[in-house]
Amino acid sequence: MSTKQKWEKEKAAAAAIQIAFDLGVDTQTLIKKKALDEHLNTPDFIRKILGLQYKNKPVRPRLTLSLSDEDFTALASEYNVDVNDRLKIKELAAEKLVEYAKNQHKT
Repeated sequence: MSTKQKWEKEKAAAAAIQIAFDLGVDTQTLIKKKALDEHLNTPDFIRKILGLQYKNKPVRPRLTLSLSDEDFTALASEYNVDVNDRLKIKELAAEKLVEYAKNQHKT
């Protein structure tokens, strides 16, 4: 992609205006759940509802979370691992999330 093409693409993105919808909790929850059911991110699902073009590209199947140093310290203590072994902490946290999901299916 040439520099000019890249600039035009960035210019178009800068011209877009983000809007927020203050809807009830029930409406927001329903839309977010339906978006997940259709493997779309929420903005693309809203675009679909509104009849706008959207990327029919499935969302990346991952969950994200920002952790502070204090969070890592708390998790390291809970899991009884070295606070600097962040990969192990991530692995154990992932296992806990999987276990949570399994238990939810049982009920």
